[in-house]
Amino acid sequence: MKAEIICVGTELLLGDIINTNATWLANQLKDLGIDLYYISTVGDNRRRMEEVFKTAYQRSDLVIITGGLGPTEDDLTREVVSAVTGRRLRFYQELADQINEKFKKFKRKMTPNNLRQAYLPEGAEVIKNRVGTAPGLYLKVNNTIFVALPGVPREMKINFTEEVLPRLKKELPEKGIILSRLLRICGIGESAMEEKVKDIIQNQSNPTIAPLAGNSEVYLKVTAKAASKKEAEALLKDTVDQLYQRLGMYIYGENDETLELVVGKILKKHGLKLAIAESCTGGLIGHRITNIPGSSDYFERGFVTYSNEAKIEELGVPEDVIVRYGAVSPETAKAMAEGVLENSRADIAVAVTGIAGPGGGTPEKPVGLVYCAIADKSGRVDLYDFHFWGEREWIKYSTSQYTLYHLWKYLINKFSVEPKNTQ
Repeated sequence: MKAEIICVGTELLLGDIINTNATWLANQLKDLGIDLYYISTVGDNRRRMEEVFKTAYQRSDLVIITGGLGPTEDDLTREVVSAVTGRRLRFYQELADQINEKFKKFKRKMTPNNLRQAYLPEGAEVIKNRVGTAPGLYLKVNNTIFVALPGVPREMKINFTEEVLPRLKKELPEKGIILSRLLRICGIGESAMEEKVKDIIQNQSNPTIAPLAGNSEVYLKVTAKAASKKEAEALLKDTVDQLYQRLGMYIYGENDETLELVVGKILKKHGLKLAIAESCTGGLIGHRITNIPGSSDYFERGFVTYSNEAKIEELGVPEDVIVRYGAVSPETAKAMAEGVLENSRADIAVAVTGIAGPGGGTPEKPVGLVYCAIADKSGRVDLYDFHFWGEREWIKYSTSQYTLYHLWKYLINKFSVEPKNTQ
């Protein structure tokens, strides 16, 4: 089955809204073993929508459309599906009644234009929308299936999962499966990473391997296609094991695992408390760590010591260290980390200090220079220097990413854990 996704909405073309629907639907089709060949975005214009819908009708077996199902004049998806398939629109009183009941439930008056949502092309099945007013449609014409869903991501996901997924599974008995594993890699650039696994990538067939760039990290997406989930998982395992052997300590997690998540898991598993002192990142590292539910189990406290005075007063950094070496120096980073241990109940402390720019740099200490220190109660202090380039926000994020990466490495080495067994 060849699938196509069409996202309707001028706001998508203008960049006012990020198109997350296409990404989410693409993953759903992949899990079903359906090949996705095209993704299109079209504005709320009848002529252009008809062109895109007609092309999809001619070349695809499954056409999933999001958006254009609302009550306003520019919501044209029903009309265009009707015109392209030759199925005239029909008014369904039961749909009108259901829409009216929803308005009553939320104590809102239904305006007459909402009745547009009660029209569907003849032969279409209703896709119920329990979280919104606009019903979707499921229409099979000749050898093509049209699915129209609301553009609101929450509504679209619920409608697809509850209404469309069971229908598609009936259309695809024993059609095989596509599985992917996304390896998340930090501490090495995309080109250097690719060199280490170049021969594996060049000899790929099934599974396939795709290098991808991320935010201060890179990915390897490994995808296998097989008749069953068990067979696909076996294919994935062989290739993924080879990649782990080559890339060793660079692969920190898989799929949706972030650095803050894997770091948190290790801290929680070993009953450790973490505290952080941040200068150039302004609390970003602590923000990322506390984005993880349950982080209160291991995150003890955070200090944002942006000024020299704060470093001295809050952390006890000796004034002569800052005077002699500067606020951005390995000596100050070390003193900050040691000060965190003294002023908290943490087992491990992390400190960062750097120049995020755009001003403040010198030839000796340019914008993008960052020092990081990781200390523990044993007296051990690990020091790192980072050299980033780019805009202020990028330098701050990169600092947070590489700090978490080195904290992850520190924890892995401390507990002699194999990277792939950190979960």
